Amino acid sequence: MKIYFDNVDLNSSSGPNSFAQKLSSEFIRNGHQISDHRDCDIHLSFILSAKPHHQKLVQRLDGIYFNSAQDWKALNEPIRRTFEISSGVIYQSNFNKDLTEAFFDEHEKNTVIHNGSDIEFIKSCPVIEHEIFDKFETVWTCASSWRPHKRLKENVRYFLEHSSTKDCLVVAGNNPDFISECDRVFYTGNLDKNSLIGLYKRSKKFIHLSLMDHCPNVVVDARAAGCEIICASSGGTREIAGPDATVVTDMDWEFKPFKLYEPPDLDFSQKQKNLEWDIPVGIKHSAQKYLDFFNEVLK
Repeated sequence: MKIYFDNVDLNSSSGPNSFAQKLSSEFIRNGHQISDHRDCDIHLSFILSAKPHHQKLVQRLDGIYFNSAQDWKALNEPIRRTFEISSGVIYQSNFNKDLTEAFFDEHEKNTVIHNGSDIEFIKSCPVIEHEIFDKFETVWTCASSWRPHKRLKENVRYFLEHSSTKDCLVVAGNNPDFISECDRVFYTGNLDKNSLIGLYKRSKKFIHLSLMDHCPNVVVDARAAGCEIICASSGGTREIAGPDATVVTDMDWEFKPFKLYEPPDLDFSQKQKNLEWDIPVGIKHSAQKYLDFFNEVLK
């Protein structure tokens, strides 16, 4: 099968590009081709289509706009146009599907396929070593491109309230919007892909209390690396966090626009295990589901 990847940079490892890299590599390993948009069987568009499609167009949706502080209707319009002309739609999570259907309507051919992690790559990455880790028994981690709804301050607060003096928290990612004065909290800034995976493999727990995330790759990779996940109940994160995850109850939402960058504080006493969700996180599983859906679209 010849597949064109639209609206992503396969040479970048950020955001949707990170998953697109893993997915395209898995397709190639299975004998498929990544081709030009003029010579493909499937035109796979990430969020919206940036080029004319000559064959079957499949939209891969990792979210739509609902922040009331933005012009969300105008921002969603090009996404909606791609949605309406697509032969099929792939949602990152059940949350993503419910959100999109609340704002757009139901697409006649759709499926939910969660993001996957490159398990073989994770196995090949060495555990990161640093003198800081020698001072502590347990390492906790959180990682993001930090913005208000990612709740860095709440991540740190959860760590401080649920850890011992023998634990440390490593905060990875750019633009941290909260700096803790605690001497057990460390900031690394951006890390390359190998170092980040090495950090996950060194860590026991990964905190991701972000508000309304769809299917965060950092959680998929951290879980695949062996971390126990702590996440918020909102959005789709809990779907890929695994049955051992701890889920903190977040705000109820009726799929109406609200100020995303003004997240409420969390009540950490309201939490439970994630027993209802046990989604495989390997890219092989995800890629096969993509191919199965492509074949359905081509029929």
